[in-house]
Amino acid sequence: MKTSIIALATLIFSTTALAETEHYLRRDGNHVQHLKISHVEDEIFVTADVDFDANENEAGKKHCSGAITGEAKKTGENEITFRKHIEGEARHCTLKIQLSPEGARVEQSPECGYYVAGICHFDSDGKELTRIK
Repeated sequence: MKTSIIALATLIFSTTALAETEHYLRRDGNHVQHLKISHVEDEIFVTADVDFDANENEAGKKHCSGAITGEAKKTGENEITFRKHIEGEARHCTLKIQLSPEGARVEQSPECGYYVAGICHFDSDGKELTRIK
């Protein structure tokens, strides 16, 4: 029994030691973008979520929010590419994420409009989401 508990504790600790999560956040007026990148051993998981209320220059636009999550691949020195298959279609939403020591820039493909509507988008508009330490 004692051996089982020690083995279980070792397994939990070793998995936790190999997992790392980074959070990035950007607020632009009433627009909030959040990006979470988790590294578990050799796998990378990305969650991108947005919550937009209309800014002053977007009068008459409605609130929107959206999120996507899944596995991503490292595609360069400081680049991660996330692809989410759109169910029932032969298309993918693609997020290209450029990482820096201080943040991340996100570029989305047009197909990502399937997951968000209206003024919402995952693209960071060339601006950097700040890494939360």
